[in-house]
Amino acid sequence: MRSGKFITLEGGEGVGKSTQATLLVERLAKRGIDVILTREPGGSPFAERIRALLLDPGTPAHGALADALLFYAARADHLQQKIAPHLDAGGWVVCDRFSDSTRVYQGSAGGVAPEVLERLEDLVVKSHRPDLTVLLDLDPRDGLGRVRRRRAPTRTLSETDRFEQRELEFHERLRAGYLALARAEPQRCVIIDAAAPPEIIAAAVWRAVAERLLAGAG
Repeated sequence: MRSGKFITLEGGEGVGKSTQATLLVERLAKRGIDVILTREPGGSPFAERIRALLLDPGTPAHGALADALLFYAARADHLQQKIAPHLDAGGWVVCDRFSDSTRVYQGSAGGVAPEVLERLEDLVVKSHRPDLTVLLDLDPRDGLGRVRRRRAPTRTLSETDRFEQRELEFHERLRAGYLALARAEPQRCVIIDAAAPPEIIAAAVWRAVAERLLAGAG
């Protein structure tokens, strides 16, 4: 039985997950908690190779099921090499995306049947499900606008990842899928408005962590 805590941050493109994950890890570390920051897809050397393939706009066209299998292959190694050992040793893990992303990107928006993803979840993730998932919610138009603004001036459309390039309808399905998932699992998920300034979002994230995992610590 693991003794550490596992926190994931989820949401569509441009919601600020990476920024908030970093801020949360910094605050947890200041409390003396042994915490690591990681991400998906990726997080281990093998998984990072799969990440490059998955996000490359030049990767040949393929279906959502093939995507899901690749994500879970990366996740299996990530869990084995990094997440599970740290949790089992009593440490905390903060992860920028995890299996909810697959359930929404390849499931809700991509069309892979929920029962297929549940079987993969049971096979790969097993007991290492998150203790808390923070969903950063934002209108996809605003999120994609942020993605465009943060590009380097010389970065072309072909240099964005292939999920950023998807049509607005796809991103709207993502948002709906995330909200439905979070509302179905309120004991694990917290929805936070990602349209607020970063410091307000960070305070809301910390409040959720303190109330649910730190016994009300401020």
